[in-house]
Amino acid sequence: MSKRIQIPRIAVIGLGLIGCSWIKALRVRGCVDEVRGYDRNLDSMQLALSEGLIDSYSEDIGAVVQNADLVIVSVPIMAMRPVLESIRAHIAEHTVITDVGSVKGSVATDVAAVFGKGFPRFVLGHPIAGSERSGVMAADENLYVRHKVIITPEPHTSKEALALVRDAWTAVGADLEHMSVSHHDEVLAATSHLPHLLAYSLVDTLANSHENKEIFNYAAGGFRDFTRIAASSPVMWRDIFGANKDQILKTLDLFSHDLAFLRAAIEQGDSTFVMGVLTRAKSARDHFSKILARRAYVEPMKTASISYIANPGKALSGSFRVPGDKSISHRSIMLGSLANGTTEVTGFLEGEDSLATLQAFRDMGVVIEGPHRGRVTIHGVGLHGLQAPPNALYLGNSGTSMRLLAGLMAGQAFDVEMTGDESLSKRPMGRVADPLALMGAIVDTAEAGRPPIKVKGGSPLKGIHYDLPMASAQVKSCVLLAGLYAEGETSVTEPAPTRDHTERMLRGFGYDVTVEGNKVTLRSGGELTATEIDVPSDISSAAFFMVGASIMPGSDITLEHVGINPTRIGVINILRAMGGNIDVLNEREVGGEPVADIRIRSAQLKGIHIPEDQVPLAIDEFPAIFIAAACAEGETILTGAEELRVKESDRIQAMVDGMVTLGVNAVGTEDGAVIHGFGAEGSFGGGEIDSQHDHRIAMSFAMASLRASAPVVIRDCANVATSFPGFVELASDCGVNLQVESGDE
Repeated sequence: MSKRIQIPRIAVIGLGLIGCSWIKALRVRGCVDEVRGYDRNLDSMQLALSEGLIDSYSEDIGAVVQNADLVIVSVPIMAMRPVLESIRAHIAEHTVITDVGSVKGSVATDVAAVFGKGFPRFVLGHPIAGSERSGVMAADENLYVRHKVIITPEPHTSKEALALVRDAWTAVGADLEHMSVSHHDEVLAATSHLPHLLAYSLVDTLANSHENKEIFNYAAGGFRDFTRIAASSPVMWRDIFGANKDQILKTLDLFSHDLAFLRAAIEQGDSTFVMGVLTRAKSARDHFSKILARRAYVEPMKTASISYIANPGKALSGSFRVPGDKSISHRSIMLGSLANGTTEVTGFLEGEDSLATLQAFRDMGVVIEGPHRGRVTIHGVGLHGLQAPPNALYLGNSGTSMRLLAGLMAGQAFDVEMTGDESLSKRPMGRVADPLALMGAIVDTAEAGRPPIKVKGGSPLKGIHYDLPMASAQVKSCVLLAGLYAEGETSVTEPAPTRDHTERMLRGFGYDVTVEGNKVTLRSGGELTATEIDVPSDISSAAFFMVGASIMPGSDITLEHVGINPTRIGVINILRAMGGNIDVLNEREVGGEPVADIRIRSAQLKGIHIPEDQVPLAIDEFPAIFIAAACAEGETILTGAEELRVKESDRIQAMVDGMVTLGVNAVGTEDGAVIHGFGAEGSFGGGEIDSQHDHRIAMSFAMASLRASAPVVIRDCANVATSFPGFVELASDCGVNLQVESGDE
């Protein structure tokens, strides 16, 4: 939202598109009392006056800036110093000066040379906006609305001066970002200056070809789009190339280096290398709004906030398939990347968590095609073929990605830093850092063992025999994956069964893994061989519909091709123990994983004390099970589930708070909860639920709405996309009355 300000007097030097659009926008919004203008071209000054953009002009630049509150300098880079020298003796003690140039280092140098080092009232700025048109008549009062403006304040910049310039930009609808001067020039060299240089060069090269007539006659849209920027002002770009010479040369050298490798690959018929360039480039372009220069391709960004409005629903019906298993999707990318040969994956979950893993391996040099409708092709590089990423690996909200990758990264020759979003940055990583340290890895975390995680490359690892202090498939997998690179034998003993997807998939890739009771063992020195993986539907995603159909009278649904790994079927066992009507049909094995179709019909559930041996087998499904417990007859008690307090949210507290809001008698305990169900005749009340940005909390309360007496509003549901893209559509199709409300954070 724009901020209302009032600036008594503005002087604008240079009456082109950028400066005139800014003052026109301020005038239209009533933010300035008087505007004076100066331009070397008398016609431009007269035109600006007649169009009402300025109140007066003068051919004496000193008279224009005299006693101005804000001076906007909008001139070519090479004209900056002469302009500053011309106005130096005429500005008042309170005058703030700002510019709009695309190179900040040279302007900072000019300001220091003219006004002295440490001059506090010059604010360096650069609007990322433009138009095909130029001059006074091109002025557009909406040019900057929702466009970025980069401010590059220096340590000596006055807070008051900075505030004035910021307010003048936000008043016209611009989105402000701060950068250092050097970083700005590095980024713009890559994203603006180099593309212009290449466009000019390509057109010039082809124009000098003896076949230039044929080339330009048959040039297609791609040529036109890429070279459009070569129609810009040559004088302006000559000045920019000179002013930002060092950064442009640095970026040009990097591009030339990579281009030479691409040329050699094409010459040698190396299609895998070429595909790597193309897939990485496409991914980067798809995420273009999230990247700058050579940063990791997926960046944290604020997204639109999403709320669910869930009204009382009807009986669920239909036969359908939920998205692919997230745990298996993660591991398919990891092990496929480390295998020798090409791995084909179908059923891949195209959710944000799985895509974060996929992008991390792209950042480390693995060629990955897709995903497209669940199909991914991974060109493996072998256990020792990963390359150092260009920057930190950004893993979004995915704790699985970070914990499993920590084990793999401990065995690499290069240093790696792993970061995540706000939610992931609060989750404990000491549980993987500690055993890795016992193996000889150097792993640093932030305070209290939180992300980011930094793993030092080149540390020799030794196999260990590790007793898990608490059941955790992620910690087990982390240690086993580090064991692929550790000298000797690595084994993990777990206090209770946890999901065994890592062990199963390692064997699927031909790696020898021994399982004896609750102990898993492997030795280093083997290799992974590419294979085909058909990812089954995720039982964690299916759990919401299992609960929904169980609690809503008259429901009858069949969930197809669901993974029923013995370490994951706790939700089926618990619902059956509560009286659920669940049939497991058409059992079969696909790619080493057991799958089946699951039919669920409504039933009156009863409260139980959930067996603790089932807790690890249903750890991710408990938010949905809590909803089932609320609809049951009698009391349901959960113990031994303290891990729920350190998931994406404190899931025990989030679910208890939400159920209490909807009128349920529920109490959280240190390691679980006590829930008094309202039975067959009862229902949830209406209310507003805070999902804590946790996808499983959001989807669980969406299912609760089936048995609600009034609308349930669920806040902060954007993260549902991490595990279940298409949830709203699928839920709505089978009987849930769900609407989406969007807004800006």
